[in-house]
Amino acid sequence: MYLSRTVERFLRRASSQFPVILVTGARQVGKTTLLRNLAREGRTYVTLDDPLLLELARSDPRLFLQRFPPPVLIDEIQYGPALLPLIKLEVDRSGQAGAFWLTGSQQFHLMRGVSETLAGRVGVVTLLGLSNRERAGVGAEVSPFLPTVDGIRQRTASLAAYTLKDLYHRIWRGSFPAVARDDEIDRDLFYGSYVQTYLQRDVRDLARVGDEAAFLRFLRAAAARTGQLLSVAELARDADVAPNTAKSWLSILQTSGIVYQLEPYHTNLTKRLVKAPKLYFLDTGLCGYLTQWTSPETLEAGAMSGAILETWVLGELLRSYWHNGRRAPFYYYRDKDQKEVDLLIVQDGTVYPVDIKKSASPKPDDARHFAALVRLGLPVGPGAVLCLAPQALPLAETVQAVPAWAL
Repeated sequence: MYLSRTVERFLRRASSQFPVILVTGARQVGKTTLLRNLAREGRTYVTLDDPLLLELARSDPRLFLQRFPPPVLIDEIQYGPALLPLIKLEVDRSGQAGAFWLTGSQQFHLMRGVSETLAGRVGVVTLLGLSNRERAGVGAEVSPFLPTVDGIRQRTASLAAYTLKDLYHRIWRGSFPAVARDDEIDRDLFYGSYVQTYLQRDVRDLARVGDEAAFLRFLRAAAARTGQLLSVAELARDADVAPNTAKSWLSILQTSGIVYQLEPYHTNLTKRLVKAPKLYFLDTGLCGYLTQWTSPETLEAGAMSGAILETWVLGELLRSYWHNGRRAPFYYYRDKDQKEVDLLIVQDGTVYPVDIKKSASPKPDDARHFAALVRLGLPVGPGAVLCLAPQALPLAETVQAVPAWAL
């Protein structure tokens, strides 16, 4: 059974405005399923995973587009970059909105070609795996998260609460639709196959990795650092690779939708702020597999318990923005005095602070560092402590505790 995705509203709107729609994201997040579900009768589907069609797209792209005229959905467009200039000519000639729907799993080369060739003609959206609300069947109407009183009330009223055990089960399974929706799917087998496919296809294409064992060590070392400040030198040391290699591989993980780097918020007036980014895996199931947690129970009780919860929360908040076609204005705050706020949402010149705590009994003291944000010189809006409390409750005049299940 198909689960409605939040991004459907944006895609329908964008397809009525742009001649080309591009959905990017990691493999297996549901790009093709999403677009095929939205496609009306008359839109041809073609995938460049088919060797014969790929050969045609590369050897004779004009004939390819004659054989598959718009409206058409072309899967894995990154394998056929020669099609992009011809798609540009076609949409310039016809001006037909929604003529070409494209998917791509390798953003590095793909986005360079798209920005150079289809600028102003393409609506782009990044798709992640299933969100918490999409899994619950209420993903059709989700707004970007802001910790306002009305926004929190709406979220807690529209979703049923679930237990700590259920939460870590979801975190451990991850968000890829195949493994998230069906507990009968062997989780370790799925992620083992995923890593091998990722190594053999995307990474080889992007970086020509010669030592797959070294890259797997690097993946595991990166996964162990989710939710932490990023030090490329330390990551390279633990993976036993050169720093330049680690920097290159990290870029590949980011551009292929595996990791996300959260930048610090700083201005010229705040020289004393820490300026290294924080690293997050975009799928907690893959992260847990790479760090070898064998069950939800061991993950919840283990050393990564807090970091993996923070990773899951950030992923849910990213989905609320990206799946609405919005840029996520996310940063974090940390200064030399060790005052830290896990997440800043900066919107319309206002800073909304968010902290993430693995606690079912949050206290006003959990938001004590929010006061340090006045030095940023921007208005500070309502804040939230995202935690394991069973229900939303006020912690201070402008701060609420928000249960993680409500995301």
